[in-house]
Amino acid sequence: MSSLSSDRSNHSLELPILLFDGTCVLCNSTVQFILQNESTSHLKFASLQSDLGQRLLRQHGVSAQLDSMVLVQTDGVHAKSEAAWRVAALLRLPWRGMESLRWIPRFLRDWGYDLVARHRYRWFGTQDACLIPDEQQRARFLDL
Repeated sequence: MSSLSSDRSNHSLELPILLFDGTCVLCNSTVQFILQNESTSHLKFASLQSDLGQRLLRQHGVSAQLDSMVLVQTDGVHAKSEAAWRVAALLRLPWRGMESLRWIPRFLRDWGYDLVARHRYRWFGTQDACLIPDEQQRARFLDL
């Protein structure tokens, strides 16, 4: 586990951190799915819209206009299908098997990812607020 320097509470942020669209129903459902199916509980979460999410994007030179979840890991920052298969690698079986999708050429994976991302609000809807984690999950959400 690595850490990322933070000006918040004078401590470092533990990696990995998944940045997600906090107003997207699909994205929030994906976070809930991850929480229920992780093999370990090391992944932290923050919304892209939060101050922390925006700061991490700037710090890593990632466009704030990105239409993707973003995974910040010790080996770098990953978006779109690259982030998705890396998150899949953190899940329990049988869901970890989705990691095998990385062998599909990236341009095809990203094309599919972009298609869903472009229509996610229309197909799945939006919400005014982020999900509310239970007490056990709360410490894993860095922007609450």
